[in-house]
Amino acid sequence: MTVLRLILAAWLIIITVYTLFVVAEHGINLFPAFFGDIAAMGWPGQFNMDFMGFLFLSATWVAWRHHFSPLGWLLAVPAFFGGIPFLTVYLLVITRTPGCDMQTVFLGPQRAAANPGQ
Repeated sequence: MTVLRLILAAWLIIITVYTLFVVAEHGINLFPAFFGDIAAMGWPGQFNMDFMGFLFLSATWVAWRHHFSPLGWLLAVPAFFGGIPFLTVYLLVITRTPGCDMQTVFLGPQRAAANPGQ
């Protein structure tokens, strides 16, 4: 679990520093560039569409992990719009839960308790 936490912390630092440089150079208005590339139907747009699929999958997993509860839906929004900064912090927090193992990380505590050792 320590190696995973180090990787998550490294990605959080890398994306934060990179984002600060991009915002300083281009400003904070991401959406016109992001969706403009998609509308142009080129490789940058294909990459953005693929990335948006990963964001959707991340948000769906977070909501599912919380049994599509109000908290799950509430966390799904920053999971979709927050990308790696959200997901790294989320995973760092849940991996610090006492007794947490990878089954609990992926399934959530209720499903992991219902299916021990699977």
